[in-house]
Amino acid sequence: MVHKHHVAGYDNFVSFMKDLKSNGQVMNVLFTGAKLETGISWCGDCVEAAPFIEAALEKAPAESHFIYVDVGDRPSWKDMNNPFRKDTNTHLSVIPTLVRWKNPQRLEGEQCCKADLLEMFFSDED
Repeated sequence: MVHKHHVAGYDNFVSFMKDLKSNGQVMNVLFTGAKLETGISWCGDCVEAAPFIEAALEKAPAESHFIYVDVGDRPSWKDMNNPFRKDTNTHLSVIPTLVRWKNPQRLEGEQCCKADLLEMFFSDED
């Protein structure tokens, strides 16, 4: 079973990734907008991509990690100095963004709604 984690904010993300003991297991990270009081993200593209990502996650290796990362509210995300945008490990320009941590595999924006790309992303262990 895929190990799912939820992290909110940049500092918490950096700390979590530093402390996560993956034991060489695949780490997939989804960067998405914070959820509103309704439980739905302010980011419409993130909301649209969520069911496609969840369905494709079934193809992920059983002993892998999936980390949901909340990049903040809309004003925080739109700030060009947002640390998720500046960090060379994340280098985000759009959400949703799905990355294989410390590897080149990456899907951004509309790509996160394409079932075939998502299936390839999760079934490719490296």
